[in-house]
Amino acid sequence: MYGGKLVFAQVMEFAPWHAFRRLVDKYRGDFNVRRFSCLDQLLCMAFAQLTYRESLRDIEACLRAQSSKLYHLGIRGNVSRSALADANEGRDWRIHFEFAQALIRIARRLYASEALAIDLDDTVYALDSTTIDLCLSLFPWAPFRTTKAAIKLHTLLDLRGAIPTFIHISDGKLHDVNVLDLLIPEPGAFYVMDRGYLDFERLHALHQAGSFFVTRAKSNFKCRRILSQPVDRSTGLICDQIIELIVFYSQRAYPERLRRIRYRDEEGRTLVFLTNNMMLLRLPASLSKVAPARSPAACRGGPKKYYGS
Repeated sequence: MYGGKLVFAQVMEFAPWHAFRRLVDKYRGDFNVRRFSCLDQLLCMAFAQLTYRESLRDIEACLRAQSSKLYHLGIRGNVSRSALADANEGRDWRIHFEFAQALIRIARRLYASEALAIDLDDTVYALDSTTIDLCLSLFPWAPFRTTKAAIKLHTLLDLRGAIPTFIHISDGKLHDVNVLDLLIPEPGAFYVMDRGYLDFERLHALHQAGSFFVTRAKSNFKCRRILSQPVDRSTGLICDQIIELIVFYSQRAYPERLRRIRYRDEEGRTLVFLTNNMMLLRLPASLSKVAPARSPAACRGGPKKYYGS
């Protein structure tokens, strides 16, 4: 019979526990704690996450079933449902927040050289949110509908390694676009978002910070075509254009030019993307020096001056 370390203990060895101890001291997490320390709390919750436990009672039953092995897992305190509930409710959340940031920094260094599906050396982030339904009677602090509660989880994901670098939990009523106000733009990075984040004033803030964004245009999007470049339609591309906004408030919020790309996927859906990056698949020098292109092949719909998406 194997007498070495348990698998969970081997996994936990990779965590920077010196950083965790500093955070516990910084926020006095173990002040006046006798039996169930912050380390015990973290190990119990990590075990629950890795083994898909569904409740505090489930965690308690699972760990107590092998109580003789708790010491070898690194857990020194007495595991109980009430102890876990009190710790989760009363301990300073900043301990786990900053510890998670330390883990993210380590993970990002490990995946920094991982190749993406496209030939791109810059950092690429995907920004999206998901709504988690809750019971209104149990979570009255998260009202969403008349008879339903919910929270919204906003996540910024580093596509190299699929590592979350930013997470914000809000009530279910917060619109997705407001999260752009909380981000600290990284110059040179790409932010990929859906059309729920289409706000030209906020996108212009990303542009001024030196970041690039890729988002989808809404159905009522209107613009003026400045010039087009030839595309290979066998790849699904329909048009690749430089445009400017024509709606007054949109143009005031984003006075710069944008790039508009229309694409048809394998299922026949037509997608319209907007980006401020003009370098990838750069326009030929000849096109950038001539008058606006009016080639019928440049865009389906011909040489129209104004159009929607």
